[in-house]
Amino acid sequence: MLNSLDLPHDPSKTRVVVAMSGGVDSSVVAALLKREGYDVLGITLQLYDHGAAAHRKGACCAGQDIYDARRVAEAIGIPHYVLDYEARFREAVIDRFTQSYLAGETPIPCVECNRSIKFRDLLETAQELGADILATGHYVASRALPDGRRALHRAADPDRDQSYFLYATTPEQLNMLRFPLGELPKEETRALAREFGLTVAEKADSQDICFVTQGRYSDVIERLKPGAVHGGEIVHVDGRVLGRHEGIIHYTVGQRKGLGISTGEPLYVVRLDAKEARVVVGPREALATRLIRIADINWLGDVPLESVGQTGLDVAVRVRSTREPRPAVLRADGTGATVELLSAEDGVSPGQACVIYESDAPRARVLGGGTIARTNAEAAPAAA
Repeated sequence: MLNSLDLPHDPSKTRVVVAMSGGVDSSVVAALLKREGYDVLGITLQLYDHGAAAHRKGACCAGQDIYDARRVAEAIGIPHYVLDYEARFREAVIDRFTQSYLAGETPIPCVECNRSIKFRDLLETAQELGADILATGHYVASRALPDGRRALHRAADPDRDQSYFLYATTPEQLNMLRFPLGELPKEETRALAREFGLTVAEKADSQDICFVTQGRYSDVIERLKPGAVHGGEIVHVDGRVLGRHEGIIHYTVGQRKGLGISTGEPLYVVRLDAKEARVVVGPREALATRLIRIADINWLGDVPLESVGQTGLDVAVRVRSTREPRPAVLRADGTGATVELLSAEDGVSPGQACVIYESDAPRARVLGGGTIARTNAEAAPAAA
């Protein structure tokens, strides 16, 4: 008979490491598993200079959050450890984030943090501690498949679903990961926190980029890479030079406001040319994207990605965390994959994730995803 974590052990003989960020979600996970009788250990990661973020609302993995996690662990009676992962986080997440922006991309540091820090490094630490399972407070569902593998699905609460940020989780990692909140609405999580008497029951959710403790992300990039930001031209898709900018890191694809030019027509950032230090702008219709090339693919489907071939597979894809999955056709070749959207999307940016779902249903299975490498919108000319 399986326990609530789908393991054939008595809960008391099942060791679970809970990644405790100091927020309400992971705190409730630890309390729930402790109440069910599991052998629970809490681990909190210090990921960046916590002094700067000690009192910032919406931060995570630093400052006050570490103290909050420790207090929760003491209250529910579990061992708690704080691990200094600052150097790993700097190399795997912050440095990559910086390089990506300088290359004209719009990266998602949360994806890389999950991929490299939480589900690789922390998972290894959990195994060293003799854990059977690593549990987190993410809103995503993990379900057992008939062959013993596990599948990733969208969470029950569509407003909290975090599957977009977890597409890079590998099949091997999924075997040891559990997400107890995947079937709960956020309101019930907070109600449980109150029931457990947790001090974080009303704590605000983490938001934005956690390591940007003040100012803008561009300030962080300029501080980490002094002299790397260069000005250049703002160019219309028809080749006209409309003005100058102080660095492409200050712009994102789809941006309309704050372009620093006046032309009498609404213009949007269509693409960023890092090599030529150009910001290419155009009318809204120039943003329309139907074809997306994706790289660094993590595949979670039942059949090998290569078998999809050029015939194609009907799927749904999400190109921004704030957008719903849209119908598309996935085609694969020897070097990556191409997604053809059935209806065009605006503001699709290289560096963002393209997450692939089995369908656009509310609880659809995640088939994988990759990094957006280029789009058909990039083909717009920008002659001098």
